[in-house]
Amino acid sequence: MTTWRNLDTATDDRMLVDTPGVSEAEEISLEPLTPGAKEPPARSQWRLFLRRFLRHRLAIVSLVILIVLYIVVSFPHVFAPYPLNPKQLSLQHGPTAKHWLGTDELGRDMTTRIIYATHISMTIGLMVAVFSTLIGTFIGALAGYFGGAIDQVLMRITDLFLIVPALAVVAIAQQGLENKSLPIVGHVGSATLIIGVLSILFWQSIARVVRGLFLSLKEKEFIEAARASGASSRRIMFKHILPNTIGPIVVNTTLVVAAAILLESALSYLGFGVKPPAVSLGYMLSDAENFVGTKYAYLLYFPGLMLLLIVLCVNFLGDGLRDAFDPQSKH
Repeated sequence: MTTWRNLDTATDDRMLVDTPGVSEAEEISLEPLTPGAKEPPARSQWRLFLRRFLRHRLAIVSLVILIVLYIVVSFPHVFAPYPLNPKQLSLQHGPTAKHWLGTDELGRDMTTRIIYATHISMTIGLMVAVFSTLIGTFIGALAGYFGGAIDQVLMRITDLFLIVPALAVVAIAQQGLENKSLPIVGHVGSATLIIGVLSILFWQSIARVVRGLFLSLKEKEFIEAARASGASSRRIMFKHILPNTIGPIVVNTTLVVAAAILLESALSYLGFGVKPPAVSLGYMLSDAENFVGTKYAYLLYFPGLMLLLIVLCVNFLGDGLRDAFDPQSKH
């Protein structure tokens, strides 16, 4: 009697025994088990995720660029070649060996200003993504898990926020709250105000995604087993269901980062964003609009290219994460 092993279940310890009832087609897919052969170690879900992610070259390159860029802009006093507001100003001129990206109309170094501006823009994008994701995940989890009247109320609130114009809300908030002291938040600057308003306006999409996932997952067998074992609703939501929704949540968060950076730049360009002495990429674009078509058009090109680089890298990273979390992905 010969012992055989199924090739498609290399990690399974069960053995198939050769019997007269086994067809030739089945025997072709079987091979003798070599004496003393060891089964390969089973890969965890995180190792499979990492393996799929590393195959996405654009995502890897984008992640490296974003990490390096964030390190540079997080320590502007170390990497910036000049102070943001130097005491001695140069004449306005294009890129040179001394000023790699030239100087602005006041003679300030453009490389330094772009570093500081990128720090503000990336900070706003990251903070909006984190806060809006937390709000949306909590609301979506409650609506999807409990359903019924709670689901209806929360989803109607979500629909209400979807039709709120962000530009009008930011403009009104600036008029009423900027540079004032609130009981819990304290002094509200322009950047803090934008983070707060955009976080309130960006949570709807992730709330809908999480709600749909919770509606599907709460009917699975492992959730029924958790209920039968006496697990509380809080434990089921945050220990059993939420870990299975991490993939879509992370992907949505990266998309929110890019959207928040673009919207902040648009608000700053229109005069409703970051106010001096702080500087953002959108503010630099707005400040350089009068130089379009002149020899000083580089004042518009370099901040625009930096904004384009950040958004592209974030989107490529999101694509890589989406493919890595998808078991059906070909990457």
